[in-house]
Parts: sequence; C-alpha cells; structure tokens
Amino acid sequence: MTIRVLLADDQTLIRSGFRVLVNSAPGLEVVAEAANGRQAYELARTERADVILMDIRMPELDGLAATRLITADESLAGVKVLILTTFEVDEYVFEAIRAGASGFLGKSVEPDELISAIRVVARGDALLSPKAVRGLMNRFLAQPELDPATGSGELSVLTEREREVVGLVALGLSNDEIAERLVLSPLTAKTHVNRAMVKLDARDRAQLVVIAYRTGLVRAGSPQQPDSTQQPDSAQQIGVPADEVGVRPTQ
Repeated sequence: MTIRVLLADDQTLIRSGFRVLVNSAPGLEVVAEAANGRQAYELARTERADVILMDIRMPELDGLAATRLITADESLAGVKVLILTTFEVDEYVFEAIRAGASGFLGKSVEPDELISAIRVVARGDALLSPKAVRGLMNRFLAQPELDPATGSGELSVLTEREREVVGLVALGLSNDEIAERLVLSPLTAKTHVNRAMVKLDARDRAQLVVIAYRTGLVRAGSPQQPDSTQQPDSAQQIGVPADEVGVRPTQ
C-alpha cells in the first residue's frame, strides 16, 4: 500500500528536493504541496494524505497552528503530522507534540532517516530526533514537581498494567520490547498501548509520553531505570536516555 505524503514548506526549492526524495522511495508518493499552513490544512482535507511533512515557520498560518487544525478535525483522524524544521527549539518540540504531531525532526536529517521516519509515523508510531528528545526532557525538567495526587487522578482511568505500559512507552520501548519486559505477547502489549491511548484521549504514542511526564508517572532522577540494553536507537520511537528517567511505581 502506497503511503501518500503532503509537503508543507514555504520554500519551493526545499519542497522540490523533498518531492524528488520521497517519490524515489518505494511505497511513497507525494500527492500535494502547500506553501503555508492554511493550504496544508485545506489540502489535507481534499487529498487524504497519510503523512504531512510540516515546516513550522510559514506565512498566513504557521505549521504548529496548522497541525492543531488537522489533529482537531475528526475527518482527518488518520492523518499523521511529521514536523520537519531548521529550528529544533525546546518550546517548538513541546508545542508540536501538544498540537498532536507524531514526530519532530531537524532538516539536517539524512535522506534515509527521513524516509524511515515517514514510514514509522505512517504506521502509528511516534518519532523524535535525539535533540528534540532532549528538548522535551528539558521542558518538563523546568516545571515544578507535580503533586502526585494530581497525576494519579488523570491516570485513574488506567489499570495497573496499562499504567506500567504507558511508563515503558515513555522510556522509548517498542511494543515488542514492552512484551519482552513484561512477559507478554506483542499483540497483548499493543492492545494495552491502544487501550491506554483511548482512555487518555491520546492521539498517538508521542502524546502518551507527554502525559507520562506531565502526570509524574515518568520523571527524571528516579532510581528505577530501564535496563541499558533497552535504550532506543537515535532516530526511532520517541524515548529519552535510559540513565535520565524512571517510571514512578504504581501507588
């Protein structure tokens, strides 16, 4: 099945380069191009793209605002947004994930990494560059310590197992790795992830990570750390360095 890609960038030359790269990859096809966020939203509705490569700084409507419109539109529920920008600024990373983007990469990414990122996002996983991960970490580390009762209230809809799974997702583990860690089948692990997303109204795994940090389920400096062998690769599903985070135990 061909993955339909929409390019959104105000620079024609950059769009042209991306179009050649994407169209040269097996199973990928550029179906439309937008020069601003407003066009990106309108074309997302008419062209039914699977993945949108979205720049942030664009005229009329920037990429973050366009992403919010797209993710809030129920008719576009299956569309994934991959932010691709020169500016890997901490606040941009945080706002992009809050807006519903499924990934965030710098434009300095290698061509094969970009193609891989499109496929990762298209299948429903989340992806951040290492620099973006550090930015997300810094954004949460700068916030005051959350009252555990506040986080527990938001997570009360989850079963104990689902809380555990969400914590492992936030540590960057894939479904297969979660299954191995908890001695489950990969299908069961995926089911727990999907149920947690539905209960927490999370669009994808990236938003599960935000929720895990915001509620204090995962936080920096915890003595409970994942095994070093479970650290995520540099450009794979969203995660943070294994020696910097831990999952807060279920109360």
